[in-house]
Amino acid sequence: MPLSPSLRRLTAAAFAGAVSAAGLATLSAAPASAASCSDVDVVFARGSGELPGLGIVGTPFVSAIKGDLPGKSVSSYAVNYAADLAQTSAGPGATDMSNHVKSVAASCPGTSFVLGGYSQGASVTDIAIGIPTLLGTGGTIPTNLASRVKAVVVYGNPLRLYGQTINTASSLYGPKAKEFCNTGDPVCANGVDISAHLTYATNGTVPQGAQFAAAKING
Repeated sequence: MPLSPSLRRLTAAAFAGAVSAAGLATLSAAPASAASCSDVDVVFARGSGELPGLGIVGTPFVSAIKGDLPGKSVSSYAVNYAADLAQTSAGPGATDMSNHVKSVAASCPGTSFVLGGYSQGASVTDIAIGIPTLLGTGGTIPTNLASRVKAVVVYGNPLRLYGQTINTASSLYGPKAKEFCNTGDPVCANGVDISAHLTYATNGTVPQGAQFAAAKING
């Protein structure tokens, strides 16, 4: 079933606080262009209620990956979707994520991918890699491109509310996935601590996720 009204209210309140704390300038950062072929393309879906761009988690995540991959060119793409508070846009977001990967893969045969998402953006990622969710349906990345997706990193994934993780739900992507869910997070841990959903960008899990992705790419 979709997220409950109470959980949607918690999420809305959480992101209202995030906007206040992080500032609109951070949230509205334009996605980087992947006009030229890069070694690595980071495709990230922001959370519910965030303005278009990489978002409060995706922005530092991309920066951290760039720092962890000296000598490699790293581009980024902010998934273009509504990120609505009603949690109904994950399916269209997955379609956009999948279409972007297919387009870049066709134009840039040497480019590898890192997929990621925060909150509803994690659901976008789940759907794009072929995991059925109760938050909608959308386009998926063709399995013949799975080898080019080197890592999947998500934060506050609602999939956990239904007793699953990417590791348990996908034999194809599970071995190269890393998930972060803070204790008390209402979006992934069925908790009631709104602040737990807002600290991924500052509690050390962003650099941990970036290091994981970089190791997968280098490996």
